[in-house]
Amino acid sequence: MTLRLFSLPAVPAVLSITAGYIDTAGFLALHGLFTSHVTGNFVTIGASLAYGTSGAIAKILALPVFCVVVFGTRILRFKLERSGLPVLGVWLALQFVLLTIAAALALHYGPFPDANTVPAIATGLTLVVAMAIQNAFHRIHLSSFPPSTIMTGTTTQAMLDLADLVYGVPADAKPALTARLSALLDSILAFAIGCAISAVIYTHFGEWVFAVAPLLGGITIALYFWEKRLEPAA
Repeated sequence: MTLRLFSLPAVPAVLSITAGYIDTAGFLALHGLFTSHVTGNFVTIGASLAYGTSGAIAKILALPVFCVVVFGTRILRFKLERSGLPVLGVWLALQFVLLTIAAALALHYGPFPDANTVPAIATGLTLVVAMAIQNAFHRIHLSSFPPSTIMTGTTTQAMLDLADLVYGVPADAKPALTARLSALLDSILAFAIGCAISAVIYTHFGEWVFAVAPLLGGITIALYFWEKRLEPAA
């Protein structure tokens, strides 16, 4: 039996909540840094340079760091597979460690009135590394589910599927299309829930928003191994 949140299995659903949560926390607490949506950093870099606000250094570094980590994740995956370890479990554990480090940095050194300080940059890039790993392992191990981070493509596909259903599709294609649309919408909803929770916590507790991120990581690990335990023996 697979535990589900909405129509999605629990692990992809919680990953979407986590991505929305961390992206919002980084944007609010680290002067507009997108931790999982690096494309957005191009826009905020321009804003930082135009208005003279802080945070440009982390935003400039975010893309190359993201790229290096995704590349390294792919390479390391092959080594982990040969070891016989649960590869996705290892990635989830590593992400949990990184989220814990980022939370410790934020709570010790925050708040960050100047995002160009070393502690602020270190906090932001640690989160970028954690989310780069999530982007990579989702594509490798959870590719049958909607992306848990970038919602642009997910939203586009959801609207295309909805238009197809409204226009009319063959009866034999409708169940699969409906199931995919449901998963897409649930992924968007989970991401939005993460964003909302993060915004509320930051509004009331400031840098303590980052303390919840490891909790989400721990929940994901627990769900992953719980589902592994329920899998039928080979």
